[in-house]
Amino acid sequence: MKYQICVSGAASGETVMASNDLAFMLGAEIARAGKTLLTGATTGLPHAAARGFKSVSNTKGVSVGFSPASSFREHVSTYRLPTVEFDYINFTSMEYVGRDVYLVRSADAVITIGGRMGSLHEFSTALESRKVCGILVGSGGLADYAAQLLKNVEAPGAKDVIYDSDPKRLVARVVEALDKKYADFEHDGTDSQVSAKHNG
Repeated sequence: MKYQICVSGAASGETVMASNDLAFMLGAEIARAGKTLLTGATTGLPHAAARGFKSVSNTKGVSVGFSPASSFREHVSTYRLPTVEFDYINFTSMEYVGRDVYLVRSADAVITIGGRMGSLHEFSTALESRKVCGILVGSGGLADYAAQLLKNVEAPGAKDVIYDSDPKRLVARVVEALDKKYADFEHDGTDSQVSAKHNG
């Protein structure tokens, strides 16, 4: 299945410089897996992931950005956000907070790399929405505090969060978790018929 995997991370700050290459590799691995990449159509680590995704020339996936802006003009002129690395940009007109919720709710899984308060908002939304959640350990910021946070703050699905320090392995484990989640689900991609395996 062409799962939609969101990469959530800091748009600026210390973790951007420290984990830029890791974000690039994360995006590239999502592309190699043939999945769809979702990001906040922003700078920093999500942008590095989008660049990594587009660096894989034979990918069957697409890169989709969820912009806080209401139009291409506002996206570029007001928010000053990138455009080149996206096959499609969804102009949500929801500003950053609303955009975050829409982005996460549209994803099958959310992978956190680095991260500041905006990433914490996306992570908590992902947990509350019962999304498959992955954390790239060693990328700084929220990613390196998430496990400790969930030891002290009760959250749905906390025990199922996937932690890994290797981008390739993390993406593979997230896809594996999604395969298990959708194990009872069949769709051939050619029409609108959807059925559960247990229904025959």
